[in-house]
Amino acid sequence: MRAQFFPCCHNVGVKRKSALFLRCRVIGLWMMASCFTAAHADFPERPIRLVVPFAPSGAVDGIARLTAVEFGKALGQTVIVDNKPGSGGTIGINFAGAAAADGYTMLLGNIALAAAPALYPKSGISPKQFEPVALIGRSAYILAVKNDFPASTVAELVALAKAHPGKYNYASAGAGSAIHLAAELLKSKAGIDVVHVPYKGAGPALNALMAGEVEMMFGSVSEMKSQIAGKRFRALAVTSSKRMQALPHLPTLAEGGIRDYEVAGWYGVFAPAKTPPDVLKKLQAAAALAFKTSAMQQRLATYEMEPASGGAAEAGDVLDSETKRWSEIIRAAGIKVE
Repeated sequence: MRAQFFPCCHNVGVKRKSALFLRCRVIGLWMMASCFTAAHADFPERPIRLVVPFAPSGAVDGIARLTAVEFGKALGQTVIVDNKPGSGGTIGINFAGAAAADGYTMLLGNIALAAAPALYPKSGISPKQFEPVALIGRSAYILAVKNDFPASTVAELVALAKAHPGKYNYASAGAGSAIHLAAELLKSKAGIDVVHVPYKGAGPALNALMAGEVEMMFGSVSEMKSQIAGKRFRALAVTSSKRMQALPHLPTLAEGGIRDYEVAGWYGVFAPAKTPPDVLKKLQAAAALAFKTSAMQQRLATYEMEPASGGAAEAGDVLDSETKRWSEIIRAAGIKVE
């Protein structure tokens, strides 16, 4: 009787044994797949962590916290913001990249993620560590100069810098920051030599510009707009490919003679590589809902950010293209961060 019910376990003909073994294997694989699917059917069953690789301040904090709220609503689960600043964002990026690929840890990424492979080669950071969930939005930067600077246009600034190489300084939020890289791109495109003065954040850099300690800097629209209105310094141009609705009187750097110049600050959500496809799809679907809410749209408008619309594909394309672009610029400029 046992042989009738468990023929694959007895000495039967080779052909029959092979066929039954194959059948048993197929059934076993099907059962494993069913269990795997069932294991993620109720995702998420506990709170999700959104790692932000920067200190809680400014636009990044506002965007991160509202992203967490709206994401949580779409997922039906709490999303907690976890700030892990330090080393140009690499501490938080590495933490998220090394987390379990189960959908319960996500990263709020930006230009720091794209620049890290070239800026911090020993960190081991790579875009391949992450799967794109969604792009949130983009925003241009402003090139500004101190009030008594003798140039009132980009062309005049370039002419002055070429006539006096190494004489003028520019501030940044630190080596490898987005506004540092924006300035290095200007130097490369215009063929000028201006000296980098790094500060510990955009706020101190902006204070240095207003105090006249440096001649120029790039900064975000949201941080500079009120000071421009208060005439604390002068804005010369924006880094977008087109003029901004918020500041229509400001020309683009391309209009100022810097060909093919465009830089945008951006934010996106990423998950660790090898996150299960069904879990990743749930995260991507939730992001599509979260980022279209009126609350999210209003917050992006507050920070002068243009909402993204391309979902995961756009986030992946932006990360790949930005990584390639900034790696080339960083190496060409010889930027080194210890």
